[in-house]
Amino acid sequence: MKKNKKKKAAASLLIISLVSTVPFSAGYAEGNKWTNVNTYEEQDGSKFNSENYDFVKFSQIGTKLKDIEKQSNRVKVEVRGTSADGNPLYVVTIADPTTQGKFGKIQALRKQMFKNPSKAQDWIAANPDFKVPIMINGSIHGTEFVGSDAVLQLIERFATQDDQETKDILANNILIFNVVQNPDGRVNATRFNGEGIDLNRDFITQSQPETQETVELIKEWNPMVFLDTHGYVKNYAPNHQGLIEPCTPPHNPNYEYDLYNKWAFQQAEAMEANIMADKATFKGNLYKSMEGVYVPQRDDSAGWDDYPPIFTPMYAMYHGAYGHTLEAPTNDWDGVRWQYDAIMGALKFATENKQAMITDQIEMFKRGINFDHPFHKDGFFPKAYILPVKEQDPTVTDKAVKHLLKNDIEVVQAAKSFTVDGKNYPKGTYIVKMDQAKAGLANTILWDGEDISNDTPAMYDISAWSLPELWGFEAISTENDVNVVTTKVNQVTEQGAVTGKGPFVIPNSSVKAVNLVNTLLQQGVSVKRDENGDFYVEAAANQIGAAVKASGIQVGSTEKVPANAAKLSSLKVAILKDGGMGKQQSHSGTKLALKRLGFAVTEVTPVEVAENGLSGFDVFVFSGTESLIALPDRLSAANKEFGFQAASQFDSFKNNVSDFVSKGGKYIAVGAGASSATKTLGLTDDTINTAGSNSNGIVKVNYSGTGVAAGYDQDDLGFVYRPVWYTGTGNDEVIASLGSEDDFFMAGHWINKKAEAKGQAVIVKEQDKDVTLIGLEAGFRDHTDYLFRLLSNAIFEK
Repeated sequence: MKKNKKKKAAASLLIISLVSTVPFSAGYAEGNKWTNVNTYEEQDGSKFNSENYDFVKFSQIGTKLKDIEKQSNRVKVEVRGTSADGNPLYVVTIADPTTQGKFGKIQALRKQMFKNPSKAQDWIAANPDFKVPIMINGSIHGTEFVGSDAVLQLIERFATQDDQETKDILANNILIFNVVQNPDGRVNATRFNGEGIDLNRDFITQSQPETQETVELIKEWNPMVFLDTHGYVKNYAPNHQGLIEPCTPPHNPNYEYDLYNKWAFQQAEAMEANIMADKATFKGNLYKSMEGVYVPQRDDSAGWDDYPPIFTPMYAMYHGAYGHTLEAPTNDWDGVRWQYDAIMGALKFATENKQAMITDQIEMFKRGINFDHPFHKDGFFPKAYILPVKEQDPTVTDKAVKHLLKNDIEVVQAAKSFTVDGKNYPKGTYIVKMDQAKAGLANTILWDGEDISNDTPAMYDISAWSLPELWGFEAISTENDVNVVTTKVNQVTEQGAVTGKGPFVIPNSSVKAVNLVNTLLQQGVSVKRDENGDFYVEAAANQIGAAVKASGIQVGSTEKVPANAAKLSSLKVAILKDGGMGKQQSHSGTKLALKRLGFAVTEVTPVEVAENGLSGFDVFVFSGTESLIALPDRLSAANKEFGFQAASQFDSFKNNVSDFVSKGGKYIAVGAGASSATKTLGLTDDTINTAGSNSNGIVKVNYSGTGVAAGYDQDDLGFVYRPVWYTGTGNDEVIASLGSEDDFFMAGHWINKKAEAKGQAVIVKEQDKDVTLIGLEAGFRDHTDYLFRLLSNAIFEK
């Protein structure tokens, strides 16, 4: 249901010169928003919060920052890129006037931590007046408004005040404020950004511009402390309001956790003490009866872990920061005050303990360089990872190497062929040696992960993320030294090429390969596909040369096109839009995967499908919660506008989807929720079995190897999140099954019903209609690149 607001008067349009404008999405083909907001209007509050207040609107922030900058010689305001929707990303750096203009020099000195950590420790011992960078991240979740409001108050204080506490903090620290890390969410009053991605789940993937900007800031400064502002947590313990990390176990084994926890726990209690010292200032009864703050590590045993590197502070910890999530209790000015007090407590503690804290931060880097990890089992960190390059399609490995470089990981390339562990590798092979400063980050990116199902009863989010396995490149670990002449890799350049006279074959080998196929189809080039998923082009080399060059793939000739190869066409794909049920857009990862594969994708809402049908589309993808087709009386107030507005619309939706399928349309369901919805719609008679929503991880999968499973093998792998499997599949073609051995679950956390799922079907296709159920998370959060081709296979398969 769309709520159209009237446009403001022309005189009020020019609110702020730094706010980029995004035009309306007009018309069905572009995909409507439920709330069509004028370019210069913003939401006053969020339906997802039980209370709202008159928070500072995003459109006012740029002007406010510029006004503060004019008043103060301590302040530097920058726009460090733009969000998914084109809004500015403001960064404010505050330091005493003697430090302004010297940031580059200070950053260069900090880089010595990675080159000669012992020398860096000696230097800080001899120079107690050095400045320490501390980074404060404002409101990564758009509906958690209090964080950025507290940041604005802190910016004003440190820019203009001259009390002794302010001067002491500025004499010892450089304050870097990422003012609103999610401007799209603040404007639209959503948890996620304009692409529907929860940015606080994106830090290992780094798919979004906002995440990339924060990673660049962290790399630039390597802050000693990183504070991430959130809300709203209350009553986790009697009269303990709000939350300050450190966390409950399990802790990721790639941390040097002893060094982190030595200071992080004390800092958390210092933040708590500063909040409690200000108790009389709070207005609400919740705060007046407050006896402390919930500190998970101190006050609980499980359920609030720091295991996956997807969260902002946890990611910052790999760069040596003492990272904390700060969850305010309420969405009001008391919540702003709580955040302000917590941050001030952290700043005072860091100032008092600066020298010892920075010494231990450097010690983490020293351990990496010296390959000395005293609290890890021998062999946990390999000596190196070897990343072979596929000559025909290097794009997957190239993406991995680019990602490592962006994350401050040193990568070298073999200048000649070499042998390790009895295996020969050619010249040009990439190597990640693990005697480097940020070895913990390198290892958490490249290792396979572990099964922690028996280690804890519950996990807060994902428990496995292996980039080699889920992005589809090889990272071969070795316990032996790699003795070969190497060159340091500073950048990776890709350039594809066409060789031969044709016909040409494009392997079904990567996301880039499928994207190339879709590019050629959209250019009117004839492309065929065989049952193994490979693509064939009968065209002149110069007709496809530009697209191939841009793809990075080496395309060669073949003797002939297989007789069974079917001609493809450029297809129009619709995906059912989850507008924010459960505060998230769970379809967004799949949407982005389809776009990266090169498909033309349109988001359609349940109401639009009910009212307009699916005419004009070739493919309909359902990826998300089954609540999208729930009757209105079963939806919460927060979810109502994303679903049906009348009970009759369910019948219309069901009839329109059935009519679409009966006329040759292709229907694809991805994940547990969509599979259950497919059963409700009568498009399958399979039994849909699911495990708990808390279960997720990497699994062994046996694929058929052709058709929808083309390019995947027996004893291959997949990823599950709220695992689903299918029984009663007598009317189906079973395309893939979970591994039949007890160890089919490779890494992650899965307790209940795991034995029941073993060996069961996980991808099926109905035999009498073009309906495919994919139980694996083929587009999860734009992360599972290796599985994206399951989507393209299902779309292209006749």
